[in-house]
Amino acid sequence: MLVTRIVLALRKFYQWSVAQIAFGFLTALKIFPADAAINFADRLMRWLGPKTRRHRLMQVNLRNAFPEKSKEEREAIALASWGHMGRLAAEYVFLDRLFDFDPEKPGEGRVEVSGVEQFLDLRDNPRPFIVFTGHTANFELLPVAGAAFGLFVTVLFRPPNNPYIAEKVFEFRRKRMGDLVPSHAGSSFALARQLEQGGGVGVLVDQKFKKGLETQFFNNPVRTNPLLAKLARQFDCEVYPARCIRLPGNRFRLEIEPRITLPRNDKGQIDVTATAQMLNNKVEAWVREYPEQWLWYHDRWDIKRSI
Repeated sequence: MLVTRIVLALRKFYQWSVAQIAFGFLTALKIFPADAAINFADRLMRWLGPKTRRHRLMQVNLRNAFPEKSKEEREAIALASWGHMGRLAAEYVFLDRLFDFDPEKPGEGRVEVSGVEQFLDLRDNPRPFIVFTGHTANFELLPVAGAAFGLFVTVLFRPPNNPYIAEKVFEFRRKRMGDLVPSHAGSSFALARQLEQGGGVGVLVDQKFKKGLETQFFNNPVRTNPLLAKLARQFDCEVYPARCIRLPGNRFRLEIEPRITLPRNDKGQIDVTATAQMLNNKVEAWVREYPEQWLWYHDRWDIKRSI
């Protein structure tokens, strides 16, 4: 019993220490202009990332996803992906300043938006809908953009494993992104209530889900969360793909695409498995277009234990 308490105390101290280092680093970045801080974080992670255990997982993921690419090409993608992760962390500090889209001056800011008419239609004609995205570029900017247009959605998110970091991230996101629902056993009920009330829901669909449906992602078997498909079938609501793309010069393009038509079975109901595969296909197409902007260090294929 004493040993258990000691182990838990040490683990708690370790998590607290890691959180303080992360907070200290991000606080220090505030001293610098946004562009300088973001570029520094990119260079730092390109140097630090390959020295971590996760780099090996990243290399395996890239080899399985792009067997046709050379080792040098995959390593270049890996390094760039580490850089984008550094940027994502640094951009948290400046998120309020980064989103500067002005509908009256669409080409003058750091952010450009494709599909403004879709944002406005969903805002001005309230109805239940689901917007899905993947871990591409700064995906956090999408709900920020929605809020800026007056379109508030309830966002499902997975809290970081570190509880101290999770608390800070939750507070940060809640102030800028509207309602948040941590991913847990009861999260589906919270999202269902939002749709039942005629609201919108935002979901990341490329996370690992051990109990998910058997599907394919980059021609490799993967399990996919059926939640979006089940909600869409239950409420027969509209579903929209959306993504963020990083552009040169620390700029961004946010895209909300037209409504997609979900596959249905012989009974006319939305086919849950086929829909899950369709979501994977959409995210895969995004990733193939900008492979360095996806978070390859995620254990999406649940292979970490085998390497």
